[in-house]
Amino acid sequence: MLHRKTFSIDIAGKKLEIEVSELAEQANAAVLAKYGETVVLATAVMGRRDIDLDYMPLKVDYEEKFYAAGKIIGSRFIRREGRASEEAVLAGRLVDRTIRPLFDNRLRREIQVVVTVLQIDEQNDPEFVGLIGASTALLISDIPWNGPVAGVRIAQFADGFKINPDNAFVEANSPVYDAFVSGSKDRINMIELGGLDAQEGDIAAGFVEAQKAINELIAFQERIRAEIGKSKTEVKLAVPDPELAAAVASYLGGKLEDAVYQPTKMEHASAVGALKTDLMLHLKEAFEAAGKPINWKAADFLFEEAINDLVHKNVLEKDRRPDGRKLDELRRIDGEVALFSRTHGSAVFVRGNTQALAVTTLAAPGAEQMIETMETTGKRRFMLHYNFPPFSVGETGTFRGPGRREIGHGNLARKSLERLIPSKEEFPYTIRVVSEIMSSNGSSSQATVCAASLSMMDAGVPLKKPAAGIAMGLMMSDVDHYKVLTDIQGPEDHHGDMDLKVAGTRDGVTGMQMDVKVDGLTLEIVEKTLAQARAARLEILDAMHKVIEGPRARLSPFVPTIRQLRIPVDRIGLVIGPGGKTINGMIEKYGLAGIDIEEDGGVFISGTDLEKVEAAVAVIQAMTREFKIGEIVEGNVVKILEFGAIVDLGGGKDGMIHVSELRDGFVKRVEDAVKLGDFVRAKIISADEDGGKIRLSLKQMTG
Repeated sequence: MLHRKTFSIDIAGKKLEIEVSELAEQANAAVLAKYGETVVLATAVMGRRDIDLDYMPLKVDYEEKFYAAGKIIGSRFIRREGRASEEAVLAGRLVDRTIRPLFDNRLRREIQVVVTVLQIDEQNDPEFVGLIGASTALLISDIPWNGPVAGVRIAQFADGFKINPDNAFVEANSPVYDAFVSGSKDRINMIELGGLDAQEGDIAAGFVEAQKAINELIAFQERIRAEIGKSKTEVKLAVPDPELAAAVASYLGGKLEDAVYQPTKMEHASAVGALKTDLMLHLKEAFEAAGKPINWKAADFLFEEAINDLVHKNVLEKDRRPDGRKLDELRRIDGEVALFSRTHGSAVFVRGNTQALAVTTLAAPGAEQMIETMETTGKRRFMLHYNFPPFSVGETGTFRGPGRREIGHGNLARKSLERLIPSKEEFPYTIRVVSEIMSSNGSSSQATVCAASLSMMDAGVPLKKPAAGIAMGLMMSDVDHYKVLTDIQGPEDHHGDMDLKVAGTRDGVTGMQMDVKVDGLTLEIVEKTLAQARAARLEILDAMHKVIEGPRARLSPFVPTIRQLRIPVDRIGLVIGPGGKTINGMIEKYGLAGIDIEEDGGVFISGTDLEKVEAAVAVIQAMTREFKIGEIVEGNVVKILEFGAIVDLGGGKDGMIHVSELRDGFVKRVEDAVKLGDFVRAKIISADEDGGKIRLSLKQMTG
């Protein structure tokens, strides 16, 4: 048996349990975190030697194990976990973005945090458990770190806020917003939020509640550290040589400001690059002449730090930004729609040197994305994919599948727009938007929100309302001395202390994401940033309205026609036919793009030829029609029998008129009343469809 030490606390009416044992004993620290029936193993490991790098080498891995959900998935021939799912990448980013700011960035030992989901229930997301496990593992380990941190899910419903609500409750009650908020004591350092017209005041009020729960979790971890925490290892920090630091500062004096403060990214990059080249040549000559070696990575670090200090100082003391704008001023905004003739919808959105080209494609319901992960099995009707080619930043590079950045930015934009998408009943199409970043200089994810809104409206998607996004920044010396920046660009993003992206409509917030490079922000800073972001968002929406006022009334002629109807659930098999013979036969006969049938009897018929689509609709309606006694039907007589006549009712159904029901009085021969090919209208007097018998009457039509 493993020797174990267990700690517990109640959070949102459920027990959170942290267990430390001999499990994963070769890691610097390992903990099992349990919440509900979700169980996560979090491990933290630090390398034994310093590495010659110019950055702090932290890696966070989030490992999904399908056994945790009792599933066997993967390709047909390789039934095991492969490449991380988008959900796993996003969960790993959530942990990374929360713990990273609390490391000293001068640390040069490899550190890896691994969160492995061992068991999952349907109601408790593993992100909450994984983050608290990762924080506790780092806290009790000998790895230098300035934690602890914690995070909770907070959602606003009609009757107020709930911490860590069950997934079923969220699905049933459609929250105003659903967020994950994390940070340290009295500080927030990471936010992920999706909603529909959430009010800034309500968001801030919810964060107050979240911070209370976070503070409880911080105190809980501190108690664990006090009991079993290890002493922290003394690690050498990458501190540049004082002589090198003095040489860099001396050379840059009076030169740096002219290089940094340029109107465009390209001019900034050119001037800064030239100055850096001159600096390195100067250092080479000076140190070679003295016979001294140079640490070039340290020199590069000092150059970046000099820019960082200059940008901070000028914003904090002079309200001066690198491109000369006011603190709350947007860059030039432009846009255009209908760029291409054969795509279903297209738009380009430009903000300064950032350009997002969005193309919308509409397809039949059968084009929905199948989602099968550890947590989810289902379909995704609205897809938004984000691409960041190397030419967008003036570089060369390879084109591979989406990385963590592409997945994260695409998810944020999708989350910001998905609740504005019309329902399937209103607009039965599957919608895919692809954002191609043509040029990047800050906030390409929020430019994607704007471009995607424009593109979908150009495609005729009846959005509930358009959305726009803006990235907000921060320069801070301490929590009492800071400046909030609207519409940050490259240098402000790279050297700033916060990147808070806010998307929404005229009526409220639909998406939000925040990362920081400091320990965390007070709620006061967050509230001020939200208010400033709202003003910017409204200005952007005004500019977008000038490009296109609303969704187009008509779809592109290249969009497939879709007709929808509903059939009785017990008739679904009839339409499909044995082995799909009937449905596939109709698709081939009418040249359809597809016939999609849902479990509730919803049927979607799609194709490029409207007449053929309508013909297929008529066939399915006839096939699945429910005949009721007393109903009047019509059709042609297709067979004469000794005792009656058979009438074709369409859709493979027929009815029989017995000789006694042809007319009043005695009928000797059926042909005396009706003949083969006659068109008749008759009343249903008996309907046994399961047995294939529908009895009709002509004489009761006059009765």
